[in-house]
Amino acid sequence: MTDQGAHVPVLLDRVVELLAPALSEDEGRVVVDATLGLGGHAEALLRRSSTAHLVGLDRDREALARATERLAPFGDRFTGVHAVYDRIADVLAGLGIRRVHGVLFDLGVSSLQLDEAGRGFAYSQDAPLDMRMDQSTGITAAEVLNTYAAADLTRILRRYGEERFASRIAAAVVRERRRAPFDTSARLVELIRDTIPAPARRTGGNPAKRTFQALRIEVNGELDTLERALPAAVDALAVGGRIVVLSYHSLEDRIVKQLFAARTTSSAPPGLPVELPEHRPELRLLTRSEPPTSDEIAANPRAQSARLRAVERIREAA
Repeated sequence: MTDQGAHVPVLLDRVVELLAPALSEDEGRVVVDATLGLGGHAEALLRRSSTAHLVGLDRDREALARATERLAPFGDRFTGVHAVYDRIADVLAGLGIRRVHGVLFDLGVSSLQLDEAGRGFAYSQDAPLDMRMDQSTGITAAEVLNTYAAADLTRILRRYGEERFASRIAAAVVRERRRAPFDTSARLVELIRDTIPAPARRTGGNPAKRTFQALRIEVNGELDTLERALPAAVDALAVGGRIVVLSYHSLEDRIVKQLFAARTTSSAPPGLPVELPEHRPELRLLTRSEPPTSDEIAANPRAQSARLRAVERIREAA
C-alpha cells in the first residue's frame, strides 16, 4: 500500500464525526493533523468543512511531500510543516495562530513506513534496521542494537515492548553482535525466534513483534514526544475545540487516558462546599477507549489494535 489510493485511514468516519462540530463554517477555524501521514484524515476533514484551515505536521519528509501533493486542490486552506508533533506550540506560533478548534493524533507507524521495506519497520520483510520516522536525523535501530549495553537493551524491551524475555533477547543480541554487527531485520527476527522458548512462540503472533515495537519507540522517542505533545495541544485548544487521539498499544493509550482523566476532573480539594471556577475541569470526555467495529477491521485490518479517545475543551485554563 505505498500508493495513496490504497491507503485506508483508520476510523475515518468516526474521526470526522467527532471533529466536525468544532469545524463550523465560520471563518478562522483551524484544525491540526499532528500526524499527517499520507493525508487521508486531513482530506476528509477539509472536504467536510468548506472554510477550515488545516495545519499538517509530519516528521517524515516523504509522507509530508505525498500528503502535500494530495491536498494541493485545497490551495491555501492547507499548510504542511516538517516537524515532530511535540513542536505543535512552536509551529502554531510561527504561523501566527493563537487558538485551534480541532487536533488529531493518529499515533504509531504510517502505511508508508510499514510498506516500504527499506524503512525497516516491518519484521515480515528483510530490510536495513533503520526505523527512523525522520530519516534525516537521529539514531537507527541498528545503532541501538549494536551500541546499547545489555542492561539498557533489557530496559527498553521490557518497558516499550512489554517483552517477558527481554533479558534473554538482550543477552543474545550482545553475544551475536560481537560476531558481526546487526544491520538487517531478518537476522534479528531469527535470533528472537531462537531465543524465546518454543511454547511462548506458539501464541501472540510473530515473536519479534514486541522487540520491533520497542526499538521503534526508542529510536523515535515516541512516548516522551506524546507526553509533551498532548498538553501542548490542550493548551492551544479554543473553548469548544476538540482533540481526537488514535493509539495502537497500551503504552500510548495509558498516557492519553491519564492526561484526559486529569483534565476532565475537578481539581477542588475534597470536602470543599463550593467548587470555585478555577477548579472546574478544562475538558469533557466525548468518548472513552473506543475500539473499531468489526466492519472497520474487515475493511482495514490495521485498525484492529486502534483505540480512540476524544475530549472537548469546556473552559479556558485558570
